[in-house]
Amino acid sequence: MLATASLAVIILFYLLREHWAHALGILPYAILLLCPLMHLFHGSHGHDHSGKAH
Repeated sequence: MLATASLAVIILFYLLREHWAHALGILPYAILLLCPLMHLFHGSHGHDHSGKAH
């Protein structure tokens, strides 16, 4: 388990080091996708859709 995690960190470091410009190019799109993914996996950010008054 520890060896697999260490290998994954090493590979991730190598890929980011070699392809940093590509990773930064994808960053704005990743940020735009973050909110829909949060809605999908974490509910509705506390919005009350029941129609009750606050």
